[in-house]
Amino acid sequence: MDGTETLEGPRPIARTKEEGQRFARRMYLPRALGMTVGMLAVGGGLWEAHAPLWMWLLLVADGFLWPHIAYQRARRSRDPYRAELHNLIFDSACGGGWVAAIGFNLVPGVVVVAMMAMDKAAVGGMRFLFRCLNAQLATAALVTLATGFAMHLQSGMVAIIASIPLLVAYPVTVGYTAYRLARRVLQQNDILSTLSSIDGLTRLLNRAHWEKAVAAEFQRCRRIGHASSLMMLDIDHFKTVNDVHGHPAGDEALRTVASILRESLRLQDLPGRYGGEEFGIVLPGADVRGAAVIAERVRKRIASTVVVSGRGVRITVSIGFAALTPQDRDPAGWISRADRALYAAKAAGRNRAMGHEFGDGARTAA
Repeated sequence: MDGTETLEGPRPIARTKEEGQRFARRMYLPRALGMTVGMLAVGGGLWEAHAPLWMWLLLVADGFLWPHIAYQRARRSRDPYRAELHNLIFDSACGGGWVAAIGFNLVPGVVVVAMMAMDKAAVGGMRFLFRCLNAQLATAALVTLATGFAMHLQSGMVAIIASIPLLVAYPVTVGYTAYRLARRVLQQNDILSTLSSIDGLTRLLNRAHWEKAVAAEFQRCRRIGHASSLMMLDIDHFKTVNDVHGHPAGDEALRTVASILRESLRLQDLPGRYGGEEFGIVLPGADVRGAAVIAERVRKRIASTVVVSGRGVRITVSIGFAALTPQDRDPAGWISRADRALYAAKAAGRNRAMGHEFGDGARTAA
């Protein structure tokens, strides 16, 4: 078996050593608690079977020493995840041996088998459970042969009472462990969802999610009739910044522009990185005049800012904006009008903001 498989079957991504060690740590407390209360249940069966002293000593060693040995074995292994799975199979094998050792005493035997089955199914699914059950059956058969098929099926009050802690405490522990793991998975999913929508360099919305925001704003305004505008911004002569000062300087310039956008825009505005050195901004509630004011504020702020620390690099931007009109049939057309205004601003000499209106083409911002 290589690093891309587990005992329960192939997995798509090999687990790192650190992940395996975390898995072993998660199993340590449930195993320690399970072995302690399981020792009580088995002890009730041993009491009723009049077991010899050596069996009691072996039970105490299994209950108190094995959890620590198992954890250290997994932690120091080259593949802690696989080592911990082997530990879990050994747990089941020992459980089968103890069920046979108490003569298949009904109540503690059923409780031990059921709790271990729940544990293994929660950890590795049904395929892993079947592996553990096979180990359990094999060990039970060997112990039964060694003890001469001594059976004590009937459960007395001692065995029943001794089984209650395992029946109550262990499911709560397994359930709480599963709850914590589920919460962690949900938190990680939330983080992944957020990261998938964010441009890694500028920390603004990436193009796909910004376009989704545009579509949502388009539908909202069509439904309730509110004003809204789009603004497209492009850094002038950005290639020169990269060629003269290097790509790290260009990256810093992009991050600085993104920071200025966050500081200069209103709380409800949604900036995003449209691609390369181009940015898009949704301006909810802004008509064409409001968009012109915001565009000029952003343009002047960027022009007055050193965008690459320690090098005195300054840049200018060209901006195009378009207010939503009844003639806009879809979000793509709305974006296209703002983009045409942007190219008109570049054609007119750059470092300016221009708006696009149906029938009038592009106009310079007041």
